[in-house]
Amino acid sequence: MPALDGMRVLDMTQYEAGTSCTQLLAWLGADVVKIESPRGDPGRGVAGSGMPQYFLNYNSNKRGIVIDLACEEGRSLLLSMAPKFDVFVENYGPGVIEKLDLTYEVMKEANPSIIYARLKGFGLSGPYSGFPSYDWVAQAAAGTFSVTGQAGNPPTRPGPTIGDSGTGTQLALAITAAYVQKQRTGEGQFIEISMQEAVTLFMRTLGLRSWGESPQQRTGNTRGPGTDVYPCKGGGPNDYLFVMVVTLAQWDAFCTTIGHPELLADPRFETQMGRFEYAEEFFELVTEWTLQRTKYEAMEELGAAGVPCSATLDTYELFTNPHLTERGLIEELDHPEVGPVKLMRMPALLSGSDVPLEVAPMLGEHTREVLGELEYAEDEVEGLIERGVIR
Repeated sequence: MPALDGMRVLDMTQYEAGTSCTQLLAWLGADVVKIESPRGDPGRGVAGSGMPQYFLNYNSNKRGIVIDLACEEGRSLLLSMAPKFDVFVENYGPGVIEKLDLTYEVMKEANPSIIYARLKGFGLSGPYSGFPSYDWVAQAAAGTFSVTGQAGNPPTRPGPTIGDSGTGTQLALAITAAYVQKQRTGEGQFIEISMQEAVTLFMRTLGLRSWGESPQQRTGNTRGPGTDVYPCKGGGPNDYLFVMVVTLAQWDAFCTTIGHPELLADPRFETQMGRFEYAEEFFELVTEWTLQRTKYEAMEELGAAGVPCSATLDTYELFTNPHLTERGLIEELDHPEVGPVKLMRMPALLSGSDVPLEVAPMLGEHTREVLGELEYAEDEVEGLIERGVIR
């Protein structure tokens, strides 16, 4: 049985931050009904037209309906649906929900036990609360730019969208916790999450020696002797191996595997301070070894010896890597509009929760189905369609 079987979610999210939250709930078995305007989620148009991979990868396992919330009849329809759902989630820009008059107070009047979740770039209070935000804006505000890149160079934007999906993941956990609490108390609650604060959670390991007193400096890929990115055979832009040596045993295994066991008794490298002082010489010795091997060959040798390391996979290799392929991270499904599509499954594997991966909905695909389940009469649904309230 799906873990969240029985949870019903009204999903009024767009782009990635909110949609990643509701997708996790759907992956866990919740019935997530995505509400879109007649124009659709703007995410449908990212990186192309029609049904781009962006939209498909953040809206799998959801059902989709179209409601024109700009008209009073559409707003009234949504409020009439609210009592049949446990959760309402939104991540529209500052002031949009207030303009639509669909605040927590209004929704709670329609459903006193609703769990109402809001995701905003800077939260709902404070001097920045009215500012718009996207993933990279939130990351800059949370400090990730300041610790990324080489020393002496400008702050650097990290590639992964941890601002969006990282916040969405934390919100999904909060909603699940509120739902568990609701099973005990019968009461819903209001949930708010700030992208800036959610990303700050990922910064806790940085600057530990001067936590709260001075900024962490940019250090590039190097975090001490042995921990670095080394070029490998092939010469391509991602033909590199990342190694992270933490313990003395790992240092010993590293030196021995690259064919330099004599370094274990070398006075230059006996202390951590010495290893820092002669880090350049050690880098050259490692590079001589890695350049004779592909990044996968180097990873297999060092990994088998107990040295933490990985080939630096590019975005294409995520779809072709033998390890990920064997584990089935990527599935290929048929979509009625675009044909075969590659989608990523939920990373967490639950032995007692079986939820097959399903493609994202077409615009308004499930409007009739959902309203029919909510016992709206067929002629009532037809009238709403004719008046342009739904699609």
